Amino acid sequence: MTDKEYLRNLRIPTPENPLRVLTSACLIGTQCGANGTSYGEYPSVVKLTHYKNILITPFCPEHFSFGTPREMCDIYGGDGFDVLNGKVKVITESGIDWTDGMIKASEKMLEVARNANIELAVMMDVSAACGSQVIYNGNRFAPTPVHQIGMGVCAAQLTLNGFKVISQRDFESLEILYSKLDANHLINPDAKDHDQNEWVLNYFKK
Repeated sequence: MTDKEYLRNLRIPTPENPLRVLTSACLIGTQCGANGTSYGEYPSVVKLTHYKNILITPFCPEHFSFGTPREMCDIYGGDGFDVLNGKVKVITESGIDWTDGMIKASEKMLEVARNANIELAVMMDVSAACGSQVIYNGNRFAPTPVHQIGMGVCAAQLTLNGFKVISQRDFESLEILYSKLDANHLINPDAKDHDQNEWVLNYFKK
């Protein structure tokens, strides 16, 4: 669940003093996904690039540690906080242990966030690195993949160090952000964050 009160209390940025936002690089079109693409288009985040009073710092932690293209990986038996605490591992689809590389990637992302003095991170959900709402528990390519509520390793690292994280699917939170960037923006009252998505509600009620 995102911290909407934090978002509502964000300052009003100007072109001279823009809002400083960190994004997963793939969300704004950088071809750094595991398969060498950006995984598609994300209008909810690309929209941010059209404002003149925002400074976006893109970064792909998995590209930093593992290059592009690369295997997909997931967390087994826990979430990103558990990885950072040494309790569980990050494993690739072929069974390679990427735990150390993922932790180093999270440390680099934290360094980028601090150097840019970011005020918010908008990150790719479901990713073992950047997920902030829902991630896989174990191999996403299993016959019956299992999802869990939780953060990826890099989102957890940022959160532990006081940074606020939302995902590209947190549409209600993004509406609040748009209103900070544009005083004339009318917030869509029907917009919902990822945790209120019908699929999420139905999946986790069991």
